[in-house]
Amino acid sequence: MRLSHAAARTHATFDDEHVIAHSGLVPVMRLAERCGLGDLAGEHLRAAGPCGAGVGAKVASIVAGMAAGADSIDDLDVLRHGGMTKVFHDVRAPSTLGSFLRALNWGNVRQLHKTGRELLIRLAAHTPLLPGAGTLAFVDVDSMQRRVFSAAKQGAGFGHTKIGGKNLLVRGLNTLAATVSTPLAAPVIAATRLRGGTASSARGAATLIAEAIGTTRACGASGLLIMRGDSAFYSAKTIAACRRSGACFSVTAKMDPKIKAAIAQIPDNAWTPIKYPNAVFDEQAGRWVSDAEVAETPYTAFSSKKNQAVTARLIVRRVRRLNPKAAGGQDELFDLWRHHAVFTDSPFEMLQAEAQHRDHAGAIEHAFADLTDGPLAHLPSGVFTANAAWLTCAAITHNLLRAAGTLASAFHAKARGATLRRHLIGVPARIARHGRGHLTLHLPEHWPWAPAWRAVFNSLHPPPAAAA
Repeated sequence: MRLSHAAARTHATFDDEHVIAHSGLVPVMRLAERCGLGDLAGEHLRAAGPCGAGVGAKVASIVAGMAAGADSIDDLDVLRHGGMTKVFHDVRAPSTLGSFLRALNWGNVRQLHKTGRELLIRLAAHTPLLPGAGTLAFVDVDSMQRRVFSAAKQGAGFGHTKIGGKNLLVRGLNTLAATVSTPLAAPVIAATRLRGGTASSARGAATLIAEAIGTTRACGASGLLIMRGDSAFYSAKTIAACRRSGACFSVTAKMDPKIKAAIAQIPDNAWTPIKYPNAVFDEQAGRWVSDAEVAETPYTAFSSKKNQAVTARLIVRRVRRLNPKAAGGQDELFDLWRHHAVFTDSPFEMLQAEAQHRDHAGAIEHAFADLTDGPLAHLPSGVFTANAAWLTCAAITHNLLRAAGTLASAFHAKARGATLRRHLIGVPARIARHGRGHLTLHLPEHWPWAPAWRAVFNSLHPPPAAAA
């Protein structure tokens, strides 16, 4: 690839008022309007003072800016270029949006949570967001330490996170989130909480799980619902919250002495090899030859707590622990294993239930990766509640983009958020107005993802003949 003109004969000027850089916002924000984003925010969010005026337009502006790639308050100015004001009304300036976010209190953040939940319910009704939810759905819960670099940020503190596989203390704010997915659908975010950086993962998890399950049911998940979590959520409170809400649970068990004693009682002939990384299928034996095996046993947890004992299945996966000195002639006298236990009341058979639990990390980390690669690249304010509202708007944006992706194609229904922004949102267009208030977007010829873009657009806009 080479440039077609010499440098001295190449010129640039920013002077075209009829061009926009993010034409994909037209169908995406049309979907947001159809599902009532602005109306829901205006109905539920009651911010005090002059910053509380025009709440619906302000929330919609923040979400639109995030969909276009903004990861800070100043970046929201991306909405005020070229012909954007000819396509959208009530676009707010970044200074106005920053003042609005800083004016919110914790009650307002909870009202914004409600807006996000109801919008997700409407998105699920208007788009194929959660196919198969009537049969089986998963609610995955996890926390993430979001790093900040200023001790002046409210709530900032040192908490544990994994970087490069190592557990480190990092200054930041702690994000707790619950996602909803099905075997056919990518995860969407049902609930979020922002906590101080020193908060434990399980803080407030029981109420968040109950809220997420309620939202998932309202989204059409009328079938079997399983809550999955890691060992931080192995507690009587979280499991009780699942059972009160009519959901099953699948939680990594903490390797305490009682769990270890239960594992030790499993007979050797009860272990079943599974398909695991580097496993080989033995056709003569008709089974997988693997360094990982699975077994299960009944187990009663939390028996020391009054009226909180829970009896369910303990499914254990063991992985052979290799001796690093074996190559030097120091062979093992007996096998050593690392054990990973799952406490669950899942109705699925053992191998399927264990494999489903391992999928938990993929579902929740997929959503976290989308957030950190997009609007949650930064927590932009020094005010804690402003950052909590920013997190909620980031979750709303994630769900909106995911819904638009389901209208585009099967590929975009599961694509990363960055891919959706690149393929569907960041498409330049020239605006042309013509008779009776009609607007035409002239997009680049041979755009590689034009069929997907048009599929979203046509789903939300009637064809010209019908519109006339």
